[in-house]
Amino acid sequence: MNEIQLTGAWVSAAVSGTIVSGDPSTAFLGVSIDTRSMSRGELFVAIRGERFDGVEFAGQAVMAGAAGVIVPRPGGRSGTAADRNMQNAVPLVVIEVDDTTVALQSLAHAVRRASGTKVVAITGSAGKTTTKEVTGEFLATRYRVVRNRGNLNNHIGLPLSLMELRKRPDVAVVELGMNHPGEITTLVRIAEPDVRVWTNVGEAHVGFFESVDAIADAKSEIFEGASAATLLVANADDYRVAERARRFSGRVTTFGIERDADVRATAVADRGVEGTAAHVTTSRGAIDITTPLVGRGNLENVLAATAVALEFDVPLATVAEHAAQLRPATHRGEIVRLTSGVTVIDDSYNANPTATRRAIDVLATASASRRIAVLGEMLELGEYAADLHADVGRAVAAADIDLLITVGGDGAAALAATAVAAGLGAGRVLHFPTSDQAADAVARLILPGDVVLVKGSRGVKTERVVERLKAERG
Repeated sequence: MNEIQLTGAWVSAAVSGTIVSGDPSTAFLGVSIDTRSMSRGELFVAIRGERFDGVEFAGQAVMAGAAGVIVPRPGGRSGTAADRNMQNAVPLVVIEVDDTTVALQSLAHAVRRASGTKVVAITGSAGKTTTKEVTGEFLATRYRVVRNRGNLNNHIGLPLSLMELRKRPDVAVVELGMNHPGEITTLVRIAEPDVRVWTNVGEAHVGFFESVDAIADAKSEIFEGASAATLLVANADDYRVAERARRFSGRVTTFGIERDADVRATAVADRGVEGTAAHVTTSRGAIDITTPLVGRGNLENVLAATAVALEFDVPLATVAEHAAQLRPATHRGEIVRLTSGVTVIDDSYNANPTATRRAIDVLATASASRRIAVLGEMLELGEYAADLHADVGRAVAAADIDLLITVGGDGAAALAATAVAAGLGAGRVLHFPTSDQAADAVARLILPGDVVLVKGSRGVKTERVVERLKAERG
């Protein structure tokens, strides 16, 4: 099928806009919201963010070669700015709308509808990106697949990712992120997923919610708009997911390790930094799977992706073959082997209590001279921060980690103090306010044969520890 042509007329109809200048037959080569990365011939959507107003860059977009712009109607909050910035730079097409962010979402929805592409959407407190990437790898063995780049998974990133559907791929695999109620509702309305995957529920962003159950309720918005033919792939081991999955109006396939599930792993072998292995049973038969992705959390991600692959008739043998070739995304459980004989588990992209405890389990199973954990403060936990950091501290002590280095503010300090109180020993715990300070200490203390886990919220910048080790000990 031919690529969807984003003409001025087609776009204007999709966003309920008005063409006030230019040729309606003009075709745009893509869609952008950022003049720094846009290409000539694209449509610039002047969205309004928390710290910027895209209208102020509309003229700059035109000078950079935009074939058109979407701006607010005059009289709106940015009407005056729009008029001022368009006076000296009239593009081929100007489309006025009531709300430019809503227009971007409406355009993405229209492209999704017109594409005929099957959409797989993934949500959860942990593992979304890995599950997306693994699912994409499995499906790409039979189909033309696109997936949202990085973590472009919010009310702006998802629409931008869905613009790729104008090329009419067979399948799109996207992740849906949220940190407030109602956000998944918006994303589901835009993407209209045929398959919905719910990985788990954890304490991520609990500072914005009354409880973890409230997070689960917000995640369950992924059920909305489902038909009888829609498939939900749900984690049988997560009781909050399993309980809510009973209310889903479409079909349900479960995956898990501890409980009976449609796609289940048994005889699980934890191989530390070498990954995991398991016997996997499904409705299409059983097979042994080995993956270099570390930890049981990642094994669950592989099981979820397997369930989706089977829905699209990917052979189980193909799944097993490609599971053995998987590689983690950068800073997401990436294994870095330094020439100095030190192994780093680089899980520094982000952190929440659930994911951090899973990472500690991986470290505990690693074969090493010493097991060292560098744990950054976990953010967006609100009033639960002290207790949740303390829980992780107890997990570190229970795992008998040889050396704990914590990084950040009060939460990280509480994690360190609780680990000591739980029996780790004060001589095995160090705390630093910044990742640069922690990097100095780690670079000085590590020895050949050590395995070092590095994990923390993005705001703490624990990736600097990994960068320092690569530079000095790599």
